[in-house]
Amino acid sequence: MATRRVRGDPVENRRALGDIGNIASLPGAEEAGKLNRPLTRNFRAQLLENANKKDVAKKQEGVRAVQRKARAVVVVKPPQTHEVIVISPDTNEVAKAKKNVTYSSVLTARSKAASKALDIDSADKDNDLAAVEYVEDMYSFYKEVENESKPQMYMQTQTEINEKMRSILVDWLVDVHVKFDLSPETLYLTINIVDRFLSLKPVPRRELQLVGVSALLIASKYEEIWPPQVNDLVYVTDNSYQSKQILVMEKTILGNLEWYLTVPTQYVFLARFVKAAVPDPEMESMVHFLAELGLMHYDALKFCPSMLAASAVYAARCFLSKTPAWTETLTFHTGYSEHELMDCSKLLAFIHSRVGESKLRAVFKKYSKAERCAVALVSSPAKSPLLSSSASCSLEKS
Repeated sequence: MATRRVRGDPVENRRALGDIGNIASLPGAEEAGKLNRPLTRNFRAQLLENANKKDVAKKQEGVRAVQRKARAVVVVKPPQTHEVIVISPDTNEVAKAKKNVTYSSVLTARSKAASKALDIDSADKDNDLAAVEYVEDMYSFYKEVENESKPQMYMQTQTEINEKMRSILVDWLVDVHVKFDLSPETLYLTINIVDRFLSLKPVPRRELQLVGVSALLIASKYEEIWPPQVNDLVYVTDNSYQSKQILVMEKTILGNLEWYLTVPTQYVFLARFVKAAVPDPEMESMVHFLAELGLMHYDALKFCPSMLAASAVYAARCFLSKTPAWTETLTFHTGYSEHELMDCSKLLAFIHSRVGESKLRAVFKKYSKAERCAVALVSSPAKSPLLSSSASCSLEKS
């Protein structure tokens, strides 16, 4: 019968220490009353001694070189004189040469042109990550290319799914997104991938959730430092799909989208437009609440991401009775007037008015918590221009 070893036995510990690091236990270590050190240590000592000798020699040679230079006679040649012919430059050329045109000066001139708009980047001028010198041009570029990655209206090409099924899928994805504590960028990119894929390829009803969970995997790999594992995603689908099915669908989606994932989603514009609104925590939460409600509604796909983001800001300001509802600063940074946002804002207001009656509660529960100022519990003001009876009726019929 084998003897059972007890962890922490002092005898065992002493034996282990002797085997690993107690040099005195090595054979021949006690000869002549001193340790028997390996030859490699003597060799290393010789190398260090030789290196020190070389360093001393280099330092001495450097001192001697400095001394030689100090004793050297310095001969200074007189400067040669040349006849200089002065040509009077053209006045316009002188003016152009004196004018130092920099990128910052262009931004300054642009800011002066919008004198009534607040400088929302002044607090970040020393923050390199804010890219203050380039941020305006970045967002001009985003607005130029946003329609290239904008999903098309695709339900007419889908034979087995409808708008309600899409809303159920988005509601489930929001819930999963909260459980995994993922970044907002991941959620918006996930919905963008789903809609772009569905606009390119008909999907059977049984594979709709598979498309959603695979899109979440792709977006998480793109945006997150630690994306969810495939087995975790299998678990949240209640084992409706296997790991291999998710990976195959991931490859299918990427192939159809031609790996085009760097797109300006609605969240890209939200980050800028919310900053231009100079918000308080309640207003910022209300903006994101309305934007995520818009993600669930299929009709919102007819609007471009920048307009949806600007409309969410405008609607939030109306609901919270901010005056004025739209400012010169917001007009300048969003590129939209109050009149241009009215149709999209009325759609968001209509969706908001029906959120209490809906059975899809993921977004409502998310924004009912105190950490998000419980903005889902804030009712829309009855006198809001976005809730006129004519507007609500027209949206309900559409």
